[in-house]
Amino acid sequence: MSECEKTHCTVANLVTLSAAEGSAAEGSAAEGSAAVKRFACFCTRIFSCRTYERNEETVSQRNIIKILIFLIAPVACGTFAGLYIAFLQDLPQIRSLETFKPPAVTRIYSADNVILAEFYAEKRDPVSLALIPRYLISAILATEDRNFYHHSGIDLKGILRAAIHNIRAKKFKEGASTITQQLAKTLFLTPRKTPERKIREAVLAFQLERRYTKDEILEFYLNQIYFGTGAYGVAAAARVFFGKSVNDLNLAECALIAAMPRSPSRYSPTVNRPLALERRNIVLRQMRNTGIITESAYRSAANTRISLAEQRKNARHAPYFTEYVKDFLEEFLEADLLYRGGFTVRTSLDFEMQQTAEQVAAARLSELEEKLRQKGIKAPDLECELISLDVESGAVLALAGIRNPHKSRSLPPKQEIYREQDKNSPVNVRKPPGSVFQTFIYAKAVEQGFSPNMMILDAPVIFKKAKDGKDWRPRNVSGAYHGEISLRKAFVLSENIPVIKLTEMLGPASVAHFGHSLGIESDLSADLSLGLGTSEVTLSELTAAYSVFPNKGKRIKPFGIIQIADGSGRVLCQTVPDKRMVMSRGAAALMTDMLKEAMTETDERKIKIRQPLAGKGGSATDGNDSFFIGFSPSVTTGVRVGQDPASSGKGKISSRTAFSIWADYMEKVLENKESQDFDIPPE
Repeated sequence: MSECEKTHCTVANLVTLSAAEGSAAEGSAAEGSAAVKRFACFCTRIFSCRTYERNEETVSQRNIIKILIFLIAPVACGTFAGLYIAFLQDLPQIRSLETFKPPAVTRIYSADNVILAEFYAEKRDPVSLALIPRYLISAILATEDRNFYHHSGIDLKGILRAAIHNIRAKKFKEGASTITQQLAKTLFLTPRKTPERKIREAVLAFQLERRYTKDEILEFYLNQIYFGTGAYGVAAAARVFFGKSVNDLNLAECALIAAMPRSPSRYSPTVNRPLALERRNIVLRQMRNTGIITESAYRSAANTRISLAEQRKNARHAPYFTEYVKDFLEEFLEADLLYRGGFTVRTSLDFEMQQTAEQVAAARLSELEEKLRQKGIKAPDLECELISLDVESGAVLALAGIRNPHKSRSLPPKQEIYREQDKNSPVNVRKPPGSVFQTFIYAKAVEQGFSPNMMILDAPVIFKKAKDGKDWRPRNVSGAYHGEISLRKAFVLSENIPVIKLTEMLGPASVAHFGHSLGIESDLSADLSLGLGTSEVTLSELTAAYSVFPNKGKRIKPFGIIQIADGSGRVLCQTVPDKRMVMSRGAAALMTDMLKEAMTETDERKIKIRQPLAGKGGSATDGNDSFFIGFSPSVTTGVRVGQDPASSGKGKISSRTAFSIWADYMEKVLENKESQDFDIPPE
């Protein structure tokens, strides 16, 4: 063995042994030892061998160099190994990337595939590399890291090139971080610029390159990087800026997206369109100069006008409905998962019917406000709620809430949707429904075998100790009495005395139990006033209970969510309509017929649609709320129009107000539906 070889091996072995003994972590020490050994070999080859060959006769000089190597190399290599091991021990574990799932957007869709709302911590849609257009990948590589597939995490040529450019410019113009370094910084480190962070970034980049393939690193990066305007990852950027799927982007759009990561706040087309287009064209030139695209493709893309999607600050369609859905999701998924899990939620909402509900209600509230003003009455705080259900399944087709259209002059005059944070919705706000509740007393009577033609005395009466231990003398609202009157006629006229007597005959507790069986979940007072609608209930409960009649006696449970799927498409929840028989088909048909007659009495305007309709209206005793609940063979709709109790006394709200909204809505949503008839059971 030559003198050079002996020196080289001796130094390498000594330094390796020294570093291994000084290591605290076993795994890290092995890794450090390997690095030290390579460094020692490098030093001995440079100094020992070259000195020996250059000056073979100068023994004393050679000996001095050997001594210096023996003294300095262990110290230098030990320091290098110690720093390397220390950084390794203090760095995050990159193994977590195997199971890493970045926060993704949860989207709520209508039945006709309109996005109603998005919930997210970061607006992100993870997508596989195979689905990302080749032009977009090439554009980002050309802009951010043209040597990505040729370096090991750090691009030394890029560092040198950036340094020369920055020296020439006498300022920092160009960075040299590779895509791998950017990913390491984004996932594991803070954005603070310090020498220590850059060292950590480099070490992490090396580790990422050792553990993952280039394509895996690139896919992580393209799904993680921020593009501005709340968009994380290329799929979210495509949707936010262009309103389309990432695989539908053209060359010009790919270049514009690739231009943004360098400085999202500066190059975003929503912030500075001219600068964004200038930057896009720079990217296109880089693609042309590197042979990615042809000259003709460059010219065509550079002259392409950019059409951006309308920007919305997470505005929600149907905010009343989406709040109702969100409440369920937070309970089903937990709030953190809702905002990070990337779920797809399919709902029952018909978007066209929803828009009709909001527009009709807003227009009618404006009319009511104007009428009150003309009468010299200061307009109260008006509000309207509307819920529409599919008769057969109970699916929520529309759920709207409108407040005074002109209350906020900064908004379009057509409407002001209830704020999303408002919890008062048709799902949970309770009001006394007035004579709308009478329907359930008559339904109980018909179910028990009472004939609609049965006569009952409509005359003044005293009910002994019927109200708080005191005698009760109720009156008809009209002040008139009809003497002997049929149940059908009394129902159509909504007279109080006949329904109170009927409640007494049936038993208040029995009537309350029947109401619950139809779908009323609110507490019902088991006393004679129940027939007057004094117990507070929700609009959704009333509407679902009315659906029993056109649905052949079957009770339905309203639902708004059809399906919930996770980011991989796995179905977590699938709604099956909840139906059960609660009254006979014959009794349901009789009540439908009585409600058709009540509808005829109410409908002075003569609704012009081919569908048969049935329903009933009513007002709360204080005059602050009016209701109308009615149905066709396929759709049941409930409407409540009310005013803030604090503004009571400024004007009473007639039940015809609720009816006019109901009629306008049903005319529009049923005009193109196939004509059907109500059920007629065989005798």
